[in-house]
Amino acid sequence: MDLPHQGHRASAKPRTRAAPSTSDPILFVDTSSVAPAKNNTVYYTPGYNMPGPSNDMQGGAVQNNMFTDPMANAALMYGSSLANQGKDIVNKEISRYVSVNKLKYFFAVDTRYVLKKLMILMFPYTHQDWEVRYHRDAPLTPRQDVNAPDLYIPTMAFITYILLAGMALGIQKRFSPEVLGLCASTALVWVIIEVLVMLLSLYLLTVHSDLSTFDLIAYSGYKYVGMIFTVLCGLVFGSDGYYVALAWSSCALMFFIVRSLKMKILPSLSSDSIGTGTSSKPQFRLYITVATAVFQPIVIYWLTSHLVR
Repeated sequence: MDLPHQGHRASAKPRTRAAPSTSDPILFVDTSSVAPAKNNTVYYTPGYNMPGPSNDMQGGAVQNNMFTDPMANAALMYGSSLANQGKDIVNKEISRYVSVNKLKYFFAVDTRYVLKKLMILMFPYTHQDWEVRYHRDAPLTPRQDVNAPDLYIPTMAFITYILLAGMALGIQKRFSPEVLGLCASTALVWVIIEVLVMLLSLYLLTVHSDLSTFDLIAYSGYKYVGMIFTVLCGLVFGSDGYYVALAWSSCALMFFIVRSLKMKILPSLSSDSIGTGTSSKPQFRLYITVATAVFQPIVIYWLTSHLVR
């Protein structure tokens, strides 16, 4: 009686090990592609169920994930804080010696002013009104008065002159970083010397005028416009074009300097002569104006002649 019962139990074991039907749940699902929806139907919803990314896209995602790394973010924040601290220190040091508000005044320009100013610098003979206008004892900004000096044109002209000098030296197979650096430093030193001489002359002669240091830098920097014109003509038309452009730009700049400084240095000749009883100060003022104008062609020739051969 026991044997048949054991045989029945033995025959029942294979039945419990039968293969699972297709309706049984799948334990491991391939998630490398799009996960199928219910009833084995794939529904594509914009922004959600899109085809899996390729290997290149996965590599780009890995690179993008580098920027989300906590260490990378910490380094970026630390670098930004150092940059901000350095900027604050520089602004603080500049504010000690230079008034930022005054400096902003000389860069308050627009396109209309720049075009009109360049025309006056190259063709000053047609300009009639040279008086600088004031509002409540304060001069109008350059964008409001074309006769007001600015630092935007001298700065951009200086940069353009350096780039043009590098191109001219490259055309002549004489370019090197040392030569270009020497050219830039020489041009900057000449402006500094000219401004210092003007300030010293006005101080020693006790000449009271409306000229500030920024005004002198602006008037001295306008020569770079004529220097650019001279070098371009020399590169295009040769030595003959260079000397013709040199003569034109020199005469135009001298006329511009005399008419501009006349409104700053020479407006109170009669009052000085009456107050002092002499005519020496008016004569010295006139000498300073003329000497400043005559000095411009010399500097232009000195800084441009070696660029054109």
